[in-house]
Amino acid sequence: MPLRARRRRHTALAAVALTAASLLATAPPASAADTWTEVGFDRADPLTESQGLTSVEVPAGAANRYTGIGTIPLGLTSRGWNHVGDPDASYDGHYIEPYQRDSGTTKMFRVQSPDGTWSEYVHTLSSGEALNNSWVAVAPGGQWMLAGEYGTMSRLLVFPTPDVNASTSPAANLPQAATVRLDRAVRDVQGCDFLSATRLLCSSDDPAGTLFGMTKPLLQVDLSAEPDGTSDVTGQVTALRQLPLRSSCPGTFEVEGVDYDRRSATLRVIVVSPGFCVLTDSRTYRFTRG
Repeated sequence: MPLRARRRRHTALAAVALTAASLLATAPPASAADTWTEVGFDRADPLTESQGLTSVEVPAGAANRYTGIGTIPLGLTSRGWNHVGDPDASYDGHYIEPYQRDSGTTKMFRVQSPDGTWSEYVHTLSSGEALNNSWVAVAPGGQWMLAGEYGTMSRLLVFPTPDVNASTSPAANLPQAATVRLDRAVRDVQGCDFLSATRLLCSSDDPAGTLFGMTKPLLQVDLSAEPDGTSDVTGQVTALRQLPLRSSCPGTFEVEGVDYDRRSATLRVIVVSPGFCVLTDSRTYRFTRG
C-alpha cells in the first residue's frame, strides 16, 4: 500500500484493537468466476496476519507463517524498516520477508535459514525503481525470486534468492538480475506466488477496475520461461475473478498477500475489511481448483 496510507492504517489498527468487540459478517459466499472456487475462510488478525502469508514445507509439520505490523521486530522498526510485505518460503525451507522504509534508496529482504539463523540482504534501488517492497515469490528452482513494486507497473523484478543463491551475501548489495516484462499493466499488486515454474497467481488491490473491468482482481501471470537471472522473460497477464469483498462494515477493502500451498492445492488470499471491521471480520479466503 502507499506509505502514507499504510502508516494511517497501522495507527488505526493499534487504536481499534484496544476497544473493538466481535461482530459476524452474514453475507453469502460469492461464486467463483473461473476454476478457482471459494471453499471457506479464516479470520485474519489485523495486527499479525494483515500483510501476507506463506506455507512452509520444511521442516515437516511447520506452521504456515503470516506478516503484519505486529510481526515486525522492534530492532527493525528502530532502524526504519517499518513495513513488511507478503513473504514466501523456498521448497528447502528458507523463509523470506520483504521490508521497506518511508524514504531512502534501499529495500531489504530478511531471511531465516532452515537452522533458524536470520540474515538481512539490502538492495540499492535501480534507476526508476519504486521504493515499495510489496511482496516476494521464490521460483520453484529456488535460485531466483521475484519481487514487486506498488502502483501501476508493467514489470516484476528478478533477484538471486538471498541465502540460497551462492552469489549473494549479507555483506554485499543484492542486485536486480533481470525483469519480467508484462504484456499489460497491473495495479497495486500486494502478493504473488508460483503455481508452477512458469505460472504465478497474484492478488491485486486495484481500486479503479479500469485495467481488467473489475476491482480487486485475482491475476494469473504466465511466464515465457522460469526466471533464471540471465535474461528478461515475458509475462502474459489474465484477470481470473474479483476477490471476495464481504464485511459487516461499508467502505473500502484492502486485498493483501497470497499463497499457494502445493501440499493441499489450496490458494489463500488475505482481504482486510473496512473501518471498524478491520478487527472483526478481516479474512483469509481459501480457494481450490475444481
